[in-house]
Amino acid sequence: MKLKEYLLSQLSQTFFPIFLGLYFITSIIFLVKIASLSSAITINFVELLKLYSYVMPTIIFFTLPISFFISLVITLSKLSSEYELIVITSFGLNPLKIIKIFFPITLLMTIALVIISVGLIPKAKYLNKAFIEQKKKEANFNIKASEFGQKFGDWLIYIEDKDDKKYSKVKLFKTQDKKDQFIISDNAVLENENGNLSFKFINGKSFVIDNEELNQIDYKNMYLNDSIVDSNIGDFTTSFNYWKANFSKNQNTDRFSFNILVSIFPLISLLLVVYAGYFNPRYEKNKAVMKAVVFVTVYYIFMQISVDNLFLHSLYIVPLSWIGFTYFMYQRSVKQQY
Repeated sequence: MKLKEYLLSQLSQTFFPIFLGLYFITSIIFLVKIASLSSAITINFVELLKLYSYVMPTIIFFTLPISFFISLVITLSKLSSEYELIVITSFGLNPLKIIKIFFPITLLMTIALVIISVGLIPKAKYLNKAFIEQKKKEANFNIKASEFGQKFGDWLIYIEDKDDKKYSKVKLFKTQDKKDQFIISDNAVLENENGNLSFKFINGKSFVIDNEELNQIDYKNMYLNDSIVDSNIGDFTTSFNYWKANFSKNQNTDRFSFNILVSIFPLISLLLVVYAGYFNPRYEKNKAVMKAVVFVTVYYIFMQISVDNLFLHSLYIVPLSWIGFTYFMYQRSVKQQY
């Protein structure tokens, strides 16, 4: 029990600096991309944090598997360089038993990554796209006082005065089905609720005029709505329904496969952790980090090629091939010596 706690404490000391470093660097890249949106839309600090929260699952998804795998390798290599693994092995704790100690936490992390990649990321991307479209639509409705030719949806609009989103002496006009429609209002407020932009008119009249009659309505409050969210975005209910709809249309199967294969990378690479981390410091140099980077690079290239060509079939071909490769590397080196 104490040995297990010691190994996990050594892993945590290595993991958190690596993960936080990668997370910080990746966050800066995404923040720069978010800040570049200010050229097209106006966002305040709170909205900037909101957009950042939408990309957090993606940042975690790309940084966590790599940092965890490299941390495992560095942890074992550190113990090897300090002769601790030799002592541990002499007490009967072989490499496979070391893997069993790290297996539960690796499995939990893999499950968390699957939930993030398949469950959270699609929802976060939808919210991010909907928010940006909403801000762009709001920017298009930047109605100015005392200017002709401005539009709100299908309506021509003219206002005499404006204070932020409050308007006074508002007049709207639209021709539809050979009918002229007028709306006049003493005051109006521009509101945004759940992706819908609407004018609330206060104290006014509405007219509908055709060749035969004129209809007039006096009102105290009236709403005129216009959809903000682009219809191309579609609706998002749950992640399950999202992937179900994509599979039925044979869309984004490569993205689904990519997400799953990235999530399980640390779990199916545990034998490589032993291969890269175990060495005799008296006869060998510590090449653990270099090996870990090479394995990560090879896996991601192999995975991407498989996903692009095999789609959903890569979900079983890649793990089986990779586990076979890791067992071969483990058997020809570590298993023979320890």
